[in-house]
Amino acid sequence: MTSTDAPAAIAPAPPVLAEVVRSGFTEGHHRGSLVLLAADGSVERTLGDPDAPVFPRSSNKPMQAAAILRAGLELSGERLALAAASHSGEPFHLELVAKMLAEHGLSAADLQTPPDLPLDPVAAEAYLAAGNVRERITMNCSGKHAAMLAVCVRNGWDTATYLDPAHPLQLLVGQVVAEAAGEPVAAVGTDGCGAPLMAIGLTGLARAFRSFVLAEPGSADRRVADAMRAHPEYVAGTRRPDTWLMTEVPGTLSKMGAEAVQAVALADGRALAFKIEDGSVRALGPVLARALELLGVDAPVVSRIGRAPLLGGAAEVGEIRAKF
Repeated sequence: MTSTDAPAAIAPAPPVLAEVVRSGFTEGHHRGSLVLLAADGSVERTLGDPDAPVFPRSSNKPMQAAAILRAGLELSGERLALAAASHSGEPFHLELVAKMLAEHGLSAADLQTPPDLPLDPVAAEAYLAAGNVRERITMNCSGKHAAMLAVCVRNGWDTATYLDPAHPLQLLVGQVVAEAAGEPVAAVGTDGCGAPLMAIGLTGLARAFRSFVLAEPGSADRRVADAMRAHPEYVAGTRRPDTWLMTEVPGTLSKMGAEAVQAVALADGRALAFKIEDGSVRALGPVLARALELLGVDAPVVSRIGRAPLLGGAAEVGEIRAKF
């Protein structure tokens, strides 16, 4: 570096969203970005840089499911909820995925999900105890993949390349994501399940969820939101915060994504989205609960979601708690 070269600017660290407190001692922090939208869609509060593109991971699934509907597949009820799911791998999830495949002349062998165990630890223990091994159908995205394959069969599209970013279905997914977010897709990557993944800002993600709950009844977007809210146990599972929130706060649409992404829209259009920078899902509950409180949600489920105790031996000795 010559004497005339200026040092590269260092981006400021994102703000602390949660702190890790053990035995009264703060031993760590989780940083990230967050946005809250008012009922009219205006930005009410931000932390960090919510306009910077992120991969929403499975928080994009409502948009993927809407694209499947727009492409002509007839889905409703539990099947549509499962098409937008990161399911826990409980028996009722796996049974319905198998039915959805069979209804279109498909089988689990057609899935291109990576073999996996049930996402839910309790379900995973029971699955292994029964002598089962990792399977493609058990992976938490298998409902989405089953629906993607089904719409390919319906339209005569190639099922072998359904995960190619240039496939007609994936091109339509990109259009739906950009339209709902109100911004262009900033990048395309590969999600953990192998499907194309579209990057948008957190503000765009919150706008997308808001647009789904306020969409015209009967539209593809509204049908997805309605199915998810009517059958939240198929979107997540019986022991998951998304299920609890959609069950106990009527009209709420909620979907988490890997790497600690969360998006929520309330029935009146209030919405939130955040990402914890280090991807730690252990901080997701406390941050979500605090964000819901700031949006004015007053329900017992908020405290339940926000509880994240730390253990020392078998005793509770601390907690992860929101810091904003």
